[in-house]
Amino acid sequence: MKVTIVLALLCAGAHAATELTATPFIGATESKFGPTIEGAAVDKAGNIYAVDFDNNIATAGSVTGPQKQLFKAPDAEALINGIRFAVDKSGAEEAYVVDAKLHQVYRLSGQRGADGAFANSGVFCKDSTMLQPNDIAIALSTGRIFLSGMNYTADSVIGNGDLWTCGADGVAKRLGQFYRTNGIEVSPDEKTLYLSEAENKKGAVTMNRVLAFDLDAATGETKNKRVFVDFGELDKSAATDIDGMRTDVSGNLYVTRNGIGKVSVFDPSGKLTATISTPSIDSITNLEFGGPAGTDLYMVGKCKDTPAKGCVDVLKGQAVGNALKRLGGGGGTTKCGQ
Repeated sequence: MKVTIVLALLCAGAHAATELTATPFIGATESKFGPTIEGAAVDKAGNIYAVDFDNNIATAGSVTGPQKQLFKAPDAEALINGIRFAVDKSGAEEAYVVDAKLHQVYRLSGQRGADGAFANSGVFCKDSTMLQPNDIAIALSTGRIFLSGMNYTADSVIGNGDLWTCGADGVAKRLGQFYRTNGIEVSPDEKTLYLSEAENKKGAVTMNRVLAFDLDAATGETKNKRVFVDFGELDKSAATDIDGMRTDVSGNLYVTRNGIGKVSVFDPSGKLTATISTPSIDSITNLEFGGPAGTDLYMVGKCKDTPAKGCVDVLKGQAVGNALKRLGGGGGTTKCGQ
């Protein structure tokens, strides 16, 4: 069965979990990314970007099209780990880049040059008590960003993970503390926030789950914390960490499994509808939909056969990415039954 047909089964209402396989997009030989490639993001033209460009943890670059630099943090101590694009009230494109070492978020704005780089950059929000941040999500209707971070220890305690938000005023506010947290995403209707949580005991990973919260996108407040999926209960894979997460326009949640080369796909009710295998990558760190129609799912991580390089695999199909659609690009809704 063709991938473009199979991917339609990711829609809510599909009867059984489907096994899909991505294809290599950037291999070790041609890659300009280092082994900590992360933070996949899409701009409103459908271009995909990631961090650790030129094997530099302070630099982000383009994955699709010519591989070239998008942004380099001005501080040599920076460790940038996540990116999200947005549009401001005037409709101008901007981007937010998280710095896990200096506990801050950069805002990129202004005219974009021929190389895609923004004219301006500066610190948007910062708080020295953030654990990192490690990953970022955004409610595009309000411009509010959400941040996760972690402190990896042999025996996890509440407080090894945190959740923060920054409003348009750039003020950072902590929303909660957890076991170590990583992947984070906002649903298409901006009424649900997803956050991964993991626990270690005596050096072994013993829990990996996705939490869901009711979200007020205007204030950033979260409530009604609940377990969306627990991988220990689902398939006994609690020892495999969750990393980046993304949604499509139908609200399906795509969850990377860092270490086994798979992405798990869940419908909005929490039912597993598909798994996607990445032939070039075991340690998948993040993913995002891009391309002209927003239907190409790019997955990034350390190359399986050349661990010193970053690789990218892609699955092309019919599911439309939420981020690109909300930016004003891409196709319509995810197509089902075709």
